[in-house]
Amino acid sequence: MSHPLARRLRRAAIRHERRCRAPAAGTGSAPAQSLTLAELLRLHGEGSLPVLVMLLSLFTLIPVGGAGWFVSFFIVALGWYWAQGRERVELPAALGRLALNERWSLRSLHALAWLYRSASRWLRPRWQAWRHERTRGWWGGWIAVMAVIIFLPLPFGNVLPSLSLVLLGLGWMFRDGIALLAASAAGIGALAYTVAFGQLAIDLTQRGWQWLTG
Repeated sequence: MSHPLARRLRRAAIRHERRCRAPAAGTGSAPAQSLTLAELLRLHGEGSLPVLVMLLSLFTLIPVGGAGWFVSFFIVALGWYWAQGRERVELPAALGRLALNERWSLRSLHALAWLYRSASRWLRPRWQAWRHERTRGWWGGWIAVMAVIIFLPLPFGNVLPSLSLVLLGLGWMFRDGIALLAASAAGIGALAYTVAFGQLAIDLTQRGWQWLTG
C-alpha cells in the first residue's frame, strides 16, 4: 500500500494537470498554473522540520533563478533549529512565495509522490541509534555544512548535498537508520567533491599566475 502522502500528492498532480488543460473563460486557452513552496508544504499537512529540510533541498535542484543561493541560508537556520530539538518551524513568507512554473510544478508533484511511494516500500524503522535524540546536534551541524556546499558556486555542486538532506529527511520521518547512513555517504561525497574542486581551482590559478608572470 502506498504512503498517504504519495496518494495525496498524486491526486494534487492530477488536479493540477486538469487545471492546466482547462481553458480559461472567454480566452479559449488554459491559464498558467504555478505552485509555491507554501502550497507544497500545505499539501504535506504539516510543517515538520524533516519535511522542510527535504522540500527546501529539493527546491535547490529545480532551475529557479537564485533559489539555491536564497534557500541555502534558511537551510542553515534549519540546522540550528534541528540541533535545538525543534519539531516545527514557521516558513517565512518570502520563502513561501517562491514559485515554480507550470511544468516544474507538475514534475515536482509527481516526483514527490514517487519519492514517498518508494520510501514507504523500502524504508522502515531500523538502526535506531542513528536517529537517537542525542544525535540531533550532530545532524544539525551536518545540515548546516550541506547548506554551505549548496551555496558555493560549484558546477553541479548542489546535487550530492541536496541528496544527503533528502535522505536525512526521509530517514528521520521513517525512522530508518540505513537511510541516515546513506545520507552520510552522500554528504561525504559532497565534501570530497568540494575539496577536489577547490584544489583544482587553486592549481589552475597558480598555473595561470605563473604563465602571466613568467
